[in-house]
Amino acid sequence: MVRFSFCGVELAALPAGALYWPARNALLVADLHLEKASWFAARGQMLPPYDSVATLSALDAVRQATGAGEIWCLGDSFHDRRGCERLSPDARARLVALTAATRWTWITGNHDAEIIDHCGGEVVDEIAVDGLVLRHEADARDGRPELSGHFHPKLRLSVRGRNVARRCFVASGTKVILPAFGALTGGMDADDPVILRAIGGGKAHALIPVENRLLRFPLAA
Repeated sequence: MVRFSFCGVELAALPAGALYWPARNALLVADLHLEKASWFAARGQMLPPYDSVATLSALDAVRQATGAGEIWCLGDSFHDRRGCERLSPDARARLVALTAATRWTWITGNHDAEIIDHCGGEVVDEIAVDGLVLRHEADARDGRPELSGHFHPKLRLSVRGRNVARRCFVASGTKVILPAFGALTGGMDADDPVILRAIGGGKAHALIPVENRLLRFPLAA
């Protein structure tokens, strides 16, 4: 966990792809895409049906490590609006236990704009909390400090002659875009023009937490 200051608010970036908000004892994650594998399976592309359990297990591990009492899911928590109906008994039990143990809030995204049977928790479209706007997709027109997801940012690096991609946070002066937390998610290059437009231009960095350091990589406009 590596702490940093964002618009006067102390946050901490976790290598797992979550943000911890110490002042609220809150955990923020984006783009779980639960039941993505079953969505593809229903369309003939068979994938191992373990993504939801893997994602929820990872989320519970981070919750226990931080002791978070709140969890904010920044949209696309399910891959489609009926994803919760397809959860396996194990995955459903894990999710219900998590929503019962925390103050849990679902922020709707483009994949799950109409969450059905959300297994506990409160549903909102977006919300302002203690000076930060929490929404699914960054709004370049809104100058308020903002946390969002949607783009699944990844940074491509050359390490010892090998090309690797690491999920990352993208931060500007007033916005932080979280990486996808889900076990079965792709990614968009952090310096993609779509991402840079979404954060409103200006200086931006890709942030990668590694052990006790936060690596910062400038992104070209």
